[in-house]
Amino acid sequence: MRTNNSKVKNIIISVYFILIVFAIFLATVFSAFSHLTSNPLLTFLLILAGFLILFLSVHAISKYFEYDSDGLKVILINKGLLLSDYFNYREHLLEFDKSRLVAFKFKNYFVYKSLTLYIKNSQGHTKKETFNVTLVTKKKRRYIRQSLSKMIKENLKPTN
Repeated sequence: MRTNNSKVKNIIISVYFILIVFAIFLATVFSAFSHLTSNPLLTFLLILAGFLILFLSVHAISKYFEYDSDGLKVILINKGLLLSDYFNYREHLLEFDKSRLVAFKFKNYFVYKSLTLYIKNSQGHTKKETFNVTLVTKKKRRYIRQSLSKMIKENLKPTN
């Protein structure tokens, strides 16, 4: 099974555009926030800190995710959403045999969702890998869960 969240790129670009317009709006109505503090520099720093927190949280959440379980190996890719065509700056790639999958877990936080895979290496130790699946739709996460459950079920079957 193959799936990804490439359609969400336009939404993230729109969110960045709205954040930039919001920053320009705040800069133009800066004097309206003078009631927060009597010091205009402190007011500016508070507004800037709020904007940076919003911008960095969107940046942390927005990741491209690809899942491919066709064939003998499973391939998972997490990478940055916007500049990934030009810079390979936030890529996390995992490729493993289906028979090495031990367990998986989806974690659902307030605004962040992750997929944790437990994979057995050649020495028999279990390695933990985590992927950001925040922007993957619920339907696609369900398909990934079914695919991974099927792999684990196949791995638990006794071989004769």
